[in-house]
Amino acid sequence: MSQDKSTKKFMFGVVVRKADSGKAWAERARLVEQSGFTTLLMPDHFVGPRFAPIAALSAAAAATSTLRIGTLVFSNDYRHPVVLGKELATLDVLSDGRLDVGLGTGWMREDYDRAGLSFDPPKVRFDRFVESLDVLRGVWGEGAFSYNGQYYQLDELVQEPKPVQKPYPKFLFPGGGPKMLKLAGRYANYVNLTLRVRADGTAPDAKDGGLESFLGKIETIRESAGARFDDIAIGTSIQEVGIPQSKESWSAVDLSQQEETPQILRGDVSEMVDKLRYWRDTHGLNFFVLHNDKDLETFIPVVEKLAGE
Repeated sequence: MSQDKSTKKFMFGVVVRKADSGKAWAERARLVEQSGFTTLLMPDHFVGPRFAPIAALSAAAAATSTLRIGTLVFSNDYRHPVVLGKELATLDVLSDGRLDVGLGTGWMREDYDRAGLSFDPPKVRFDRFVESLDVLRGVWGEGAFSYNGQYYQLDELVQEPKPVQKPYPKFLFPGGGPKMLKLAGRYANYVNLTLRVRADGTAPDAKDGGLESFLGKIETIRESAGARFDDIAIGTSIQEVGIPQSKESWSAVDLSQQEETPQILRGDVSEMVDKLRYWRDTHGLNFFVLHNDKDLETFIPVVEKLAGE
C-alpha cells in the first residue's frame, strides 16, 4: 500500500565515526550542522576505527548549537540500562535536549567474540532489549523505580539527572526483522530500515534484500503503529551516492539488489533529489542517513535542496 506522505518534512542524518583530533572532530560536527543535516549519528562497536560514542557525542554537542546527536545504534548487550540511562540523561542535559537514543539488540558477532562477551540467541537478545526499554523509561521517570524482569531487577532506584526532553529522549530503532519492526511501530520515534541480520551475527542476510522486502517492512511498521504511523520518522541508510568510485561495500551483502530502494542513490543531484522525493511522497520515508561521511561532499548539495522541505 502506498499513500501520499508529503506532509512529512525531510530530515537528514550522517554517520561520523572518528577524526584525527578534537579540533577536527568539532569542525566536522559544525560542517554537518551548517550543511542542513538534522542529526550526527555514531555507531557502537568495539572492532574498527571508531570513537566511543558517548564521549564523542558530548564533544559534538559542545561544538554545535542546533545539531541533534545520537547513535545508530547503541548495542544493548554492551551496557547495563541503568548505566546507559545515567549517561544518556547527562548527555541530554549537556546538549540542551538534543539527544536521540538509537538502541538495538547488538548483532555483530566479531564484537562479542573479541571482547569475550556471550553471544546469546536472537530471542534472548531481543527479550533483553525489550526489558532495557522498560528500564530506561523507568529510570528517566519521576520518583523511585522498581523492576523485576528476567534480565534486570531494580529496587526503588531514584536516578538523577533526568533528561531535559519529556517524558524522555526520542528512540531510534533499527528495522530489519519483523519483531523489531513491530516493536518500532509501537515505541520508536525514528526507524532506520535495514537488512535483517543473520542469526550467527556475521553479516546481514542476503535473502532479505530487494524492493519487495523493503516495502514490506514499511507496511509492517504501518500495521503495528496504527494511528501513530504519521508521527514516526521512517527512513534508511544511504549506502552509495552519485557515481560509485570503487567496489568497496559496507557488508558482505551485494548491494546491487538494493538499487530500487533509497539505500542506493545514483546520478546527479537532481536525480538523487527526485528519488528521495518519490520515497517521501509515495511511501512516507523522510529520515535519510548518509552511511559514510566520506561521501559528504557528494551528498551535501542534496541536503541543501531538501532539508526542511
